[in-house]
Amino acid sequence: MTQAFIFYLLAGVTLLSGLMVISARNPVHSVLWLILAFVNAAGLFLVIGAEFLAMLLVIVYVGAVAVLFLFVVMMLDIDFARLRAGVARYLPLGILLGAVLLVEMFLVAGAWTSGAIAKGVRAAPRPEGLSNTQAIGTILYTDYVFVFQAAGMILLTAMVGAIVLTHRERAGVKRQDPARQAARTPVAAIAVVRPQVGAGVETGAGVQ
Repeated sequence: MTQAFIFYLLAGVTLLSGLMVISARNPVHSVLWLILAFVNAAGLFLVIGAEFLAMLLVIVYVGAVAVLFLFVVMMLDIDFARLRAGVARYLPLGILLGAVLLVEMFLVAGAWTSGAIAKGVRAAPRPEGLSNTQAIGTILYTDYVFVFQAAGMILLTAMVGAIVLTHRERAGVKRQDPARQAARTPVAAIAVVRPQVGAGVETGAGVQ
């Protein structure tokens, strides 16, 4: 009974957080609701005995991806008004995808029963003598090692592409030159000025 209560509580908060992600007007608030959804989803993984997936969700998605989204939204000057202007053009496609997801959720809800959770049956079976993390690692690095490496190469390619797109040349943007900074000497970097008494200091515009 306790597990069923915890499941329904976490699932309800997750659904509410997901709804607030797409309905919040402030993008920063959307990211914060997304973090809350990830944390509650990690709690659902703990309920079914998948502690490795729960920690992975918290460390990777909450600790890296969601926080990265938050910093990007807060630091970049994004014109959200122009982004929202194209919502009407993609609204029919969004409604279609939402309807498909809604039908899938109803199909899953119709085939799911809470009896297994109420009776304490683990929904994540594992071999005897192995923890959940050990079982996943054994399968991942033996049967699916090449798929795992391929996924890593795809992520590496995506990361390199993102870096290349971010560091493209832009007009009017000041960039650091580490070699020039390291080559500077005190003689070239410091100018000692001794103005005459009562003469004032000359400004950059040449006004005294």
